[in-house]
Formats: sequence, structure tokens, C-alpha cells
Amino acid sequence: MRVRSCLLLAVCVLGLPTLAQAQDFGVLQSAETINKGNFKLRFNPLVVFGRGEESNEAGVAILAGYGFTPSFDLEGGVAFYDGVTFLGANAEFWVLKHRPVDISIAGGFHGRFVESGDDYSGIDLTFLASGNVAPRLELYGGLDFGFEALGKDFDYTTIHLVPGIEYKINENIDLVAEFGIALNDDSRHYLTGGLAIYFR
Repeated sequence: MRVRSCLLLAVCVLGLPTLAQAQDFGVLQSAETINKGNFKLRFNPLVVFGRGEESNEAGVAILAGYGFTPSFDLEGGVAFYDGVTFLGANAEFWVLKHRPVDISIAGGFHGRFVESGDDYSGIDLTFLASGNVAPRLELYGGLDFGFEALGKDFDYTTIHLVPGIEYKINENIDLVAEFGIALNDDSRHYLTGGLAIYFR
């Protein structure tokens, strides 16, 4: 318990859902990576919509990242929801840049820690495309995969189509929002929005 608390404090803190088929952190970014030498801090509340008799789940996530090159960054974060904690990290590579449509690929992993239940790990894979429609406004779309419960007797895959917007409030702060559309039975629709803050 003490080790887990130290890990959570080291990455920041705050959360995600008790739904077995849950979205962990959301995508909430365009295809552009973090500028080289810059840090990023992202905060976003998130609502996962239950299916059938399931109740909706609300939580919040915090992520921090750093741009290592003009086309590569790393992000790590933590997310809590009623009795469940997600801890994860991902790497993003900007494949096609400075075109009408930018394209990137992000891959990573996460752990799901449950107060009363099985913990498990998973792998994340996201394909992103984005483009500016106004000087301060960028539209993005993503296809987000989560391969869950690795190493367990059960497993499932979540797939979301994720349309979103990124609005530049100023040079250091972006407002981001998206709706995750569940594409299979293991997934749940979700809605999230928040702030991304950039600094050196």
C-alpha cells in the first residue's frame, strides 16, 4: 500500500471508473507532439456512460509530459474513479507533420488497481489525425484501442472513435474536449474536456 501511494504521488494524481470496460485517461490531444524541451500538464474530468443497468461514472485524470524531440514525446499520468485507480504512460511519434492533416501514433501501457477486485494491466494504441480550421482552433480524430487484462484468465478490447477539438486560449494553455464513441460491446461512450498547460 505504501509503495502504491508513493507511485501515485510521483506521477501526480486523480481519476477513473469502476466500470470493468472503462476508458482510462481519454485521448485529448491533436496529432502534434509536445514541443522539444517543453513540459505539459493536463487536467481533465471525464464521464463514462453506463450501458443498460450500469450507472454512469465520473472522475478526473492528471497527466504530465515532456517533448524530447520535434516529433517525439512521453506522457504519464494517473486517474481515479470510485474504488479504481489507473496508472499509465505513453509515447507519441508525429509521423506526418506540417501538412493540411497531421498524423501521429501513440502507444503505451496502463495498470488498473482495484480496492476490492483483481488488478490487471493493459496496452494502449492510438492513431490520431488533426488539422487547423481556424488560427486558434484545431479539430482532431482518433481511433483508440485498449487491450485489457493482460496475463489474466479473462481479457477484452476497448475500441473508441474519438472526435475532438483543441482551442488555443493563449501560447501556453489549450482547451481540449472530446466525445469517445464506443465501437464494440466491451467499450463505453465517454465525454471529457479539460486544460493542457505548456511550460519550459
